[in-house]
Amino acid sequence: MSGAFLNTNDPFFNLALEDHLLHNTNDEFFLLYINQPSILVGRHQVIYREVDIFEAENLNIPVIRRISGGGTVYHDPGNLNFSFIRNTTEGKQVDFELNTKPVIEFLKTIGITALLTGKSNITVNGLKISGNAEHVFRKRVLHHGTLLFNTSADIMRRLIRSETLNYQTGAVASNRAEVANISDLTGRFDSVHSFASSLFEFVAGSLDIHEDMNFGNTRNDAPGLLADSRYRTWEWNYGFTPPYTFRNTFAAFDCSNILEMNVRDGIIWKCSISGSEKLSLFAKTLIGCRHYHIELREKLTGSGIPVTEDTIRFFF
Repeated sequence: MSGAFLNTNDPFFNLALEDHLLHNTNDEFFLLYINQPSILVGRHQVIYREVDIFEAENLNIPVIRRISGGGTVYHDPGNLNFSFIRNTTEGKQVDFELNTKPVIEFLKTIGITALLTGKSNITVNGLKISGNAEHVFRKRVLHHGTLLFNTSADIMRRLIRSETLNYQTGAVASNRAEVANISDLTGRFDSVHSFASSLFEFVAGSLDIHEDMNFGNTRNDAPGLLADSRYRTWEWNYGFTPPYTFRNTFAAFDCSNILEMNVRDGIIWKCSISGSEKLSLFAKTLIGCRHYHIELREKLTGSGIPVTEDTIRFFF
């Protein structure tokens, strides 16, 4: 097994690298990396149900869809990500216990008793310090997880949307949980980088990992090209979404309005608003448009309807 602590903090590139190594090599890998602030949603999730997209926009934080399932996670420079890419036996590809065991064993060596809780969380005293997800490709599996070292819990709470009943969908919902930072549980490390170095050394020794990978962040190699062609696109992040129906009741133009829209592949196929005649006419112009906050803001501006963040939020 090869291993590396990646020297790039570009979340688009790092996701593309995992994707590329899983699908285009036969080798096994252990990776550590730290991303710039970003929100990663699971493959089978509706972004607008899980993320306060307007807060993310205000903070200039990108929202990116993973190839793995599971729930939404927040990455920042205080969060360490780890991933295993392994060859497996058909029918036994999914194994959260196997892939979290090295991390749990390392935590034990630094005085932290952690458990794999439920299917995919690592917890300490009931508080979540790690969320994990997997994606199977033939007889190979990608397992990746977070490790909250000193992540900003305040920013995380602002970005992860409270549960809403406005979306009717079969999409996967995130399981919201109370979290803890590893830095609050041990005083042994002065930074996330020193924590990462110790973790890498432990796992490398346990699994006979050879640190012989040197990945840069360039757009001219396969992962860089994949980052641009998939992970930076609307088609993947917003268009590759489970279908959903969005319903909302709101007050505007001196009356109560009921909005209903059906969205498939990110496109509004049906849309109606009962209440304001002006809004009812506007709803018809949305059919065939993308259910996308940036595009809807432009449509509102062109319609003459006063545009505020609250107005746009009515549609999400």
